[in-house]
Amino acid sequence: MPACLIEARIRRSDTSKPPASPDPSYGPRFGFTVTKKLGNAVTRNRIRRRLKAALTQLAGTHAQDGYDYVVVARAAAFDRAYHDIIADLTKAFAIIHSRGPSKAVQRPKIHPGKTPP
Repeated sequence: MPACLIEARIRRSDTSKPPASPDPSYGPRFGFTVTKKLGNAVTRNRIRRRLKAALTQLAGTHAQDGYDYVVVARAAAFDRAYHDIIADLTKAFAIIHSRGPSKAVQRPKIHPGKTPP
């Protein structure tokens, strides 16, 4: 089981335009999700620190400018060998960027007091 999952989304400067290309004005940004199911605060912080260190090592070569990444930790990240975490992240980046940019999900607008169709 991998140490984490990664989701990526193109960051856009203008939300009214479709996501044709990433906004390269800023480098990649990362967010971490480590749930309480994985353990107490000490355990969660250790998992986050391990993933953060691995991403710091890989971000220069694998992360692309103009993307926001969310890293969702799994229990395996706590005691998994560091080189295995690096391999998991390398594989995840390869999969994410081989697919190309995905289309943004359009959510229906819900007006107060009205039920959606």
